[in-house]
Amino acid sequence: MSSADIVVLEQLRKIYHMGHVEVPALGGVSLTIGRGEHVAIMGPSGSGKSTLLNLLGCLDRPTDGRYLLGGEDVSTMSDDQLSAVRSRRIGFIFQSYNLLQQLSVLENIEVPLVYQDRPPHESHARCRALAERVGLADRLHHRPTELSGGQQQRVAIARALAADPLIILADEPTGNLDSKTECEILDLLDELNAEGKTIIMVTHDDHVAARSHRIFRLRDGLIHSITENRPQQAPA
Repeated sequence: MSSADIVVLEQLRKIYHMGHVEVPALGGVSLTIGRGEHVAIMGPSGSGKSTLLNLLGCLDRPTDGRYLLGGEDVSTMSDDQLSAVRSRRIGFIFQSYNLLQQLSVLENIEVPLVYQDRPPHESHARCRALAERVGLADRLHHRPTELSGGQQQRVAIARALAADPLIILADEPTGNLDSKTECEILDLLDELNAEGKTIIMVTHDDHVAARSHRIFRLRDGLIHSITENRPQQAPA
């Protein structure tokens, strides 16, 4: 393991039990992701993408193997410990945004900071700055239903950044967007990566994956191939 490696998976396996039947979802995945990398995870339905994302996001535990996040072994942590890791070290961006409809833009961005010991004025200031960073300074008090899909995803990106996480996990982040808005969101993610953020994205779209540094392709619960990739910018 290099000191620059922020994610290290060592022979990660996941088996689900359906009654008396064992269903292998991951069959021994080993990979490393460096600090500041932008990687894509691809594969057909049933290849293990969702399982791998759940393990990376500390939403589930592996059956065997180790997962080191920022040098810390999270594979055998308790539920409370995993919850703390998720809130402080991982930012999530979802295809369906997952915003709280009763909260304003600013309040949604602040959600990851609710259980942290930050002074309220500090949290407010950080979240206002993040709203401005993603182009929503004039939408702070709007509710999600008053925003376009692209604006809602910008809120989700700002929320993912709120706790200054080690990694950002993006699950099909442009799947619900039109092509113009998709390019705007991908450009924003590229900018964040250029600023040093580590981004791990699950996508089915080759065009989206082409912006990453490396592409991990899964098949039958194993890494089938790894493509070194020169990031491509969307045409102007």
